[in-house]
Amino acid sequence: MNHHSTMRDIDERTNLTSKSMFELLLFRLGEAPGTNRRELFGINVFKVREILVMPEITSMVNSPPSVMGVANIRGQMITVINLPMIVGCNPSKGLGILLVTEFARTTQAFAVEEVNEIVRLEWKQVLSAEGRGGGLVTSIARLDGDAEDTRLAQVLDVEQILRDVFPDQHAIEVDLDGRLHLPAGSVILAADDSAVARAMIEKSLQAMGAPYIMTKSGREAWERLQQIEEQARLQGLSVSDKVALVLSDLEMPEMDGFTLTRHIKQDGRFSSIPVVIHSSLTGATNEDHVRKVGADGYVAKFVAEELAQTISKVLTR
Repeated sequence: MNHHSTMRDIDERTNLTSKSMFELLLFRLGEAPGTNRRELFGINVFKVREILVMPEITSMVNSPPSVMGVANIRGQMITVINLPMIVGCNPSKGLGILLVTEFARTTQAFAVEEVNEIVRLEWKQVLSAEGRGGGLVTSIARLDGDAEDTRLAQVLDVEQILRDVFPDQHAIEVDLDGRLHLPAGSVILAADDSAVARAMIEKSLQAMGAPYIMTKSGREAWERLQQIEEQARLQGLSVSDKVALVLSDLEMPEMDGFTLTRHIKQDGRFSSIPVVIHSSLTGATNEDHVRKVGADGYVAKFVAEELAQTISKVLTR
């Protein structure tokens, strides 16, 4: 099966996103340590460029142990990462499949044992994995909804994995000279479910001299916004004296960025607060949709300068 992201493809996925749904590609990495169970893992289909039977791999001298080498895929040399090794699984059936992925403007491939299926899920079927013990897992998807015996899939934090494997290429570099001038006493409220993305955003906002509150999901940001509004009211202020702007990821467990934006823009208490979407999901339709739900700006991850420019543009309107 070959994913050539045609515009139609992207439109279709954006259309899903607008319904607070997304597609998860399910795969297995072998037996989990200490058990003979073969757990299900997932990655957002949007980030998978293609899926192929394992091609020939040329191993590279001196590469990190989790890098198997490079594969020549349609004339492009792509680094192949041993995903079971990183998560500590034993692929007893061998590594049969390659997932070619695109993230934050880099292309790489992950070797996996087998690919199972693609499932359509609502974001509310996905729970944050934060604090549940898996550093490389952002969230846990309940594949059959609320059923007691639902199958679970662990959604991997690919940005974190790439940063672990190639610390130099994926270092958090923020080189900004402009400072943001937020109204006194106000902050930027940010939401992102990836620890790597949060670190990146925090570094950028610190470099811009902008005070912020960081949250880990759309739901947490929405709850926080309501608390801030109550505090502001008690002080005789409006919530926009306290929150200058909301910066949100799109894909987050429990409540995604589209839903968060809709909540903010359809509520008279919050509708004047600007919302900027910061996402690795690019494509013209996505940006159109971001505008339809009322967001004030859209930035592709991870370019600190673009983030700074967009935020200051939105704030000076």
